[in-house]
Amino acid sequence: HRRFDYRPKTDPYCQARYTFCPTGSTIPLMKEEDVIEVYRLQAPVWEFKYGDLLGHLKIMHDAVGFKSSLTGRNYTMEWYELFQLGNCTFPHLRPGMDAPFWCNQGAACFYEGIDDAHWKANGTLVLVTTISGAMFNDMAQWVKYDNETGIYYETWTVQASPDKKSTVWFDAYECSKFILRTYQKLADLGAVFKKIQTNYTSIILFSGEPIYLGNETSIFGPQGNKTLAAAIRDFYSPFKPHQSVREFFVDIFKIIDHVVLNHQFYLFYNLEYWFLPMKSPYLKIIYEEVPLPVGSKASFGV
Repeated sequence: HRRFDYRPKTDPYCQARYTFCPTGSTIPLMKEEDVIEVYRLQAPVWEFKYGDLLGHLKIMHDAVGFKSSLTGRNYTMEWYELFQLGNCTFPHLRPGMDAPFWCNQGAACFYEGIDDAHWKANGTLVLVTTISGAMFNDMAQWVKYDNETGIYYETWTVQASPDKKSTVWFDAYECSKFILRTYQKLADLGAVFKKIQTNYTSIILFSGEPIYLGNETSIFGPQGNKTLAAAIRDFYSPFKPHQSVREFFVDIFKIIDHVVLNHQFYLFYNLEYWFLPMKSPYLKIIYEEVPLPVGSKASFGV
């Protein structure tokens, strides 16, 4: 996933159905000698709206919690879409605009408190490691860098086959990937993680070798490829980004239909378009183990 120099201003056209990070705050500076518990948090996506429905599908949202021993305060940190998932997955086809218009950014959100009931009810709230205040402060600096340079949300993982060792053409960049990066950063700073099983959701497309098509200008610009531009618009035309969760799943099934019947998918990744020659089983939602990391430095704490 490419790193960018800065986060672009959001276009006023992009409106979120739910405010991004409504109670967000800056990450506090901890006393270096503080001892901070780190919790793994996981619950079904959109649980506040649909209860445990997506838990049965194992479509989970991940976050990380912190508790300071010195102050007793606790905090939640997560990473998610600024304009909801539909906008990160599908573009808007706007009248008078040739190119599909993307409202796609993801970012970290940090706020005081851990909603114990939310994470425990249908999910997970479990201690994974203990760190010092100094390590927490180093992590906070890294979060700032990660947030300013890794700006686009990517729903899909794309790989050659369901085989564990299969080639990954494109990696997703979503909530769980941020949590995995955070754990890895803490491990590199010296955190020692408990030996517990940790599983994450991936939505995977299966494709032969992707074909690079170009960027917005080269495809949709004045010197662009009119036939290709029409094919991409046509591919995205059934999907509506501003929508309810139910509509989002209807669109996912439309995509499966398109992909299975036509063996094709147009992917927008790091501001570039790719053609995916799709192959069976086309799409899978998997919930699989990703072990907690092992650090590269001398350890601290439990």
